Amino acid sequence: MRPAGRAETDSLYFTYPHFDPPAERSQLSDPAAVAIVGAGPVGLTAALALAKEGIRSVLLDAKATFNDGSRAICIARQSYHILDRLGAVGPFLEKSLGWTTGRSFYRGRQILEFQMPDSPREKYRPMYNLEQQYIEQFLWDAVAREPLIDARWQSRVTGVEDADAGVLLAVEDPLGGYRLKADWLLAADGARSTVRGLRDLRLKGENFEGRYVIADVQMDHDYPTIRRALFDPDCRRGGTILVHRQPDNIWRIDYQLRDGEDEAEAIREDTVRASVAAVLQEIGYSGAWDLEWWSIYSANTLALDDYRDGRVFFIGDSAHIVPIFGVRGLNNGLADAQNIAWKLARVLQGKAGEALLDSYTPERRGATLDVFVNASKSARFMTPPTAGWQLMRDAALNLALSHPFAGALANPRQMTPYTYEDSPIVQPDDPAFEGGPCPGATLPEARVEECFLSDLLGPGFTLMSFGADLADSLSDLDITFVNLQPASEAAEVLAAEATSAYLVRPDMHIAARWHEVDPDSIRQAFIQSLAGETA
Repeated sequence: MRPAGRAETDSLYFTYPHFDPPAERSQLSDPAAVAIVGAGPVGLTAALALAKEGIRSVLLDAKATFNDGSRAICIARQSYHILDRLGAVGPFLEKSLGWTTGRSFYRGRQILEFQMPDSPREKYRPMYNLEQQYIEQFLWDAVAREPLIDARWQSRVTGVEDADAGVLLAVEDPLGGYRLKADWLLAADGARSTVRGLRDLRLKGENFEGRYVIADVQMDHDYPTIRRALFDPDCRRGGTILVHRQPDNIWRIDYQLRDGEDEAEAIREDTVRASVAAVLQEIGYSGAWDLEWWSIYSANTLALDDYRDGRVFFIGDSAHIVPIFGVRGLNNGLADAQNIAWKLARVLQGKAGEALLDSYTPERRGATLDVFVNASKSARFMTPPTAGWQLMRDAALNLALSHPFAGALANPRQMTPYTYEDSPIVQPDDPAFEGGPCPGATLPEARVEECFLSDLLGPGFTLMSFGADLADSLSDLDITFVNLQPASEAAEVLAAEATSAYLVRPDMHIAARWHEVDPDSIRQAFIQSLAGETA
């Protein structure tokens, strides 16, 4: 929503483009390898990830422009690695605001200051703030440069039917309708997914009681880029407020509605302005400000039982909805897109059998359930669902006023990448290792001379060894070989010796590792990483 007299996309700081439906109609019904429904951040990422693998896709979105409002604003370190591998990270680094610190306050007094893990060996900061409009703009700019992506705006999917070795979509736009046959379909059309509804599937899980109004405010406020959480502030007794700085002097303010507070009244412009003014007074800001946009949300932990329905895969919010506490929604969705893209590409290219696709749900739904555990803890603390939870939360906050250890309970448990240690395509760990990341974890970062460890990864699988030259004996495998020094920062981070090696997947997750490597074990692990089938 926007202030009276301003259109839906009449922003104080962002110019929304307008996209017309496809003018050339002759090839709209040509078969596609992959159709993607939804051109939000997750759908755009999926299209780019497929294109990097050489796979064509048709990208469909019912809208004529990007999503309005800041929406998802926090991008985690691992998501920047995903953007890096897509060749799209440059403008994100130029525009976004990196941060490492969070502060929590109870009744005006600071009870916690946390630091997310960071060090000079990391290529990217733990978290970045960037409005979703820019996220979509920068991803779209990369999509528009990619000849393998056929993007079609104002194109609404009205039907999805199973077809022989594929899916048949009914598509309507302002110039007419047509049917599109795709070998595979990725549903990235959000929390109110049309595709999910057409497939008669439902999200299951828990709905939390807490409701929040989110408001974007433009103001010249000199507070650093630090996440602020205000518990039981004077301006909203019993509630919680979150404050984030964004580019272009836009500040994101999330404030909790009281029990019984009417939603219709709460989102009236005059009510929002009064509420925001009270929050600004609470944080000590007395300067000029302007209201940009506002919306309302509630905290839920919901997911599909299976992220695959035949030849349809669900990614992002179409597959799962998580609370914003801990900023896991967008980041989880980008990981979904990367995960299914590299697997689907290898199936389409004949490099793996369709059994590889069976690993998508165990890995990504497993990641969602892990998010649910941590996000539920945060949600119950941020928005206590019962009087008992409220009593315990308030007791912990009161204790934190005089005992710093209790302040840790207000830590939002920021996102870390999920470890696929139970995945069917990940090798069991080598017990000879004493430290380092186990199979299924993401590859940690390290400095390697003038670059970073992640810069050495190939476009597909990468074998990192620390002495043994294995390229000749495994030249028939589609692997990039990287030889590292045994006495190096990378070896220290990976707990590796001269006989050690790591096999890294296209999504930077470790497929296997060996303290003492041999070619046969690498070959076996590579085959298992493709679900036991290679070309």
